Amino acid sequence: MMGNRGMEDLIPLVNRLQDALSGVQQSCSLHLPQIAVVGGQSAGKSSVLENFVGRDFLPRGSGIVTRRPLILQLLSADTEYGEFSHCKGKKFTDFDEIRIEIEAETHRLTGSNKGISPVPISLRIYSPHVLNLTLVDLPGITKVPIGDQPADIEYQIRDMIMQFICKENCLILAVTPANTDLANSDALKLAKDVDPQGQRTIGVITKLDLMDEGTDARNILENRLLPLRRGYIGVVNRSQKDIDGKKDIKAALLAEKNFFLSHPAYKHMAETTGTPYLQRILNQQLTNHIRDTLPAFRSHLQSQLMDLNKEAEEFRQYRPDDPARRTKMLLQLVQRLSVNFEKLIEGSGNKVDTVNLSGGARINRIFHERFPYELVKLESDERKLRREINYAIRNIHGVRTGLFTPDMAFEAIVKKQISMLQEPCVQFVDMVSQELITTVYQCINELSSFPKLQDETERIVTSEIREQESRCRDQVLLLIDTQLAYINTKHEDFIGFTNAQQTCKQSNKKTVAVMAGNHGVAPPSRLIVIRKGWLTISNIGIMKGGAKEYWFILSAESLSWFRDDEEKEKKYMLPLDNLKLRDVEKGFLSSKFVFAIYNTELRNVYKDYKCLELACCSQEELDSWKSSLLQAGVYPEKVTVDGRGNGAPENFSDPQLERQVETIRSLVDSYMSIIYKTFKDLMPKTVMHLMINSVKEFISSELLAQLYALGECSALMDESPEQQQHREEVLRQHASLKEALAVVGKFSTSTCTTPLPPPVDSSWIQASSPTVRKNSVTKPVVSRGHAPSVRRVPAPHTVSKSADGLRQLVGQPGRAPSSVPRRHPPSIPNGK
Repeated sequence: MMGNRGMEDLIPLVNRLQDALSGVQQSCSLHLPQIAVVGGQSAGKSSVLENFVGRDFLPRGSGIVTRRPLILQLLSADTEYGEFSHCKGKKFTDFDEIRIEIEAETHRLTGSNKGISPVPISLRIYSPHVLNLTLVDLPGITKVPIGDQPADIEYQIRDMIMQFICKENCLILAVTPANTDLANSDALKLAKDVDPQGQRTIGVITKLDLMDEGTDARNILENRLLPLRRGYIGVVNRSQKDIDGKKDIKAALLAEKNFFLSHPAYKHMAETTGTPYLQRILNQQLTNHIRDTLPAFRSHLQSQLMDLNKEAEEFRQYRPDDPARRTKMLLQLVQRLSVNFEKLIEGSGNKVDTVNLSGGARINRIFHERFPYELVKLESDERKLRREINYAIRNIHGVRTGLFTPDMAFEAIVKKQISMLQEPCVQFVDMVSQELITTVYQCINELSSFPKLQDETERIVTSEIREQESRCRDQVLLLIDTQLAYINTKHEDFIGFTNAQQTCKQSNKKTVAVMAGNHGVAPPSRLIVIRKGWLTISNIGIMKGGAKEYWFILSAESLSWFRDDEEKEKKYMLPLDNLKLRDVEKGFLSSKFVFAIYNTELRNVYKDYKCLELACCSQEELDSWKSSLLQAGVYPEKVTVDGRGNGAPENFSDPQLERQVETIRSLVDSYMSIIYKTFKDLMPKTVMHLMINSVKEFISSELLAQLYALGECSALMDESPEQQQHREEVLRQHASLKEALAVVGKFSTSTCTTPLPPPVDSSWIQASSPTVRKNSVTKPVVSRGHAPSVRRVPAPHTVSKSADGLRQLVGQPGRAPSSVPRRHPPSIPNGK
């Protein structure tokens, strides 16, 4: 009776694997070979399954009866009984009780008013009258919602069916009544969507006895009309009258056999029709399918096991109630925290974040981009500075008319400029402190398995950072006070009074002005490219093309943009002369970060635009572009640069006073450039020493001692409920995978097999997708004689496999066929 001798153990093998992997299939994505029964409502799916078993055990009624998938495992045995996975250990010998249990379990999740659920019910039936099979009875395809069913019930059922039949390890049993139009079969349409070459689809024709008089399905069953690669098998089920009359299934099978033997259209094929033949064919096909997929399944199993090995080993050694183990785990976690924190700060080659800046990289950006930019922003505009120098000189002279330039004016202006450093320097310390805290949180999140330890570690380390931040802030303020205490006019880089006067007389202030603007950094060469990157010009109107992204190149002289990063098609080159930079407020619904550049002489910057608004994708990118523009000489809005200095000079009636103002201004620019260079050098060093290195040292050497000092080390290592559940889950999965591999390892696939039939022309199945293939012709369903036996016909669509395992039509990328809703199917819970 077995369809493929020598492989009788294959289907029981898969059933043992089903048991071994019952707790891990959802999380490990392991799909065992099985047969899914697909068809419309009242197509006869449940009757076919009952005929296999020889018992009435499935719910009956009108409308949608199967409302949850039923995974049915048939196992040949000496005794007859059933077992449910949700009632382990309980044997059901009365098949009426099995039907009642299926109904009760269905109602438990779906209610009693026709709702559906994708959570399967697993039933195993042992009987001497069955062949080994694993089938999935799926809800019938419906069109109109009833009862509590949602409006999109058709889509939900199709989603549920697709979850099963899209898997490569699933054979599709497409059930269609003989008294309906086969060309419009929903079951065959769905099968065609996921199996366009027909390698996994088996056709079943039911209700042959209900066809109109004078008609028959001979051409279909002979696979000549509307052919399938694996062909069709005809069956005759009990009618509703037979079911109501409690007609015995054995008698029904005998009546089926007599029907095929006596019908003139079918008697010549009686040996290849009927429920027993279908059962043998399914057993054979499933056995062959298991044999073909077993090697790949074993490899997948081994891969999943390797992924779990390390974590399972750690969990296996961990003993929650062992104080020594708790102490050892505490020590390991703190050491790991210290190592991870240092890697994030100092940089590391392993587990590099390729999406966002983190840790030391963000702090480096504060050091060399944010802080220099803040120094430029705090500078007063030139008009205000010259006015302050003017007033300082006149106030020092008092009622007298000064003959010489007073050095007290220089000292007063310089001290005021130095005092203004306090705000950006304190802000600098705050930014670094915040980044340190963010980095610590990132590391501490790995302690989430132990909530108390995580909370205490966070509190202790954060307090240490705040303490070091306070020390660092005091040190920075001390640096500023030190600079205020003594103005060193003998500094080797200071131009001195004589040189300042000569500069004023020669009216050659360009070098000094640029040097002051750059804070002592030499201007870049005109040929050097300072920065390249993508920016969006966001203020171009829709009528003129709208916002577009271009490839920008910033040099010392110009800002150019190209169509793309190949830099072949230049769109425009904008000279940097008289350009300034200003911030633009981020739009309410915009995710972009925007800044603007404009001309100080109110000229158009680009075509007829007075300013150019440029947008980038992140705050880090925005800060980097600002820093690069600053290096190229494009300054923030309140700072201007020209050949003689910044802005228009104060109009003086006294030429002598004007010369004194110019002299003091040159001296201030020279001295402040020294101060800026000093602070740009000292601030990162100070913060690195007092904050970053101190926190690293604290975590590596002091944190563990402070945790011990709390006096409750054992309580710190209490696991969270989630961690306990995760640990048990990992250990269960690991044990199940090992057991499954052991089961597979004992089996050899060196047995006979039946080759897959050659391809046939299945283009008669109407495509679910509304898109018609080019040059295709819709053919009427008429008898076409024998289908070609060996000619290979290309499938209507090329098929690719997406990342989530669903097969999609390449002709419509990323889109499910129209018969399936355009959304991902819900995941299938374990159902245990």
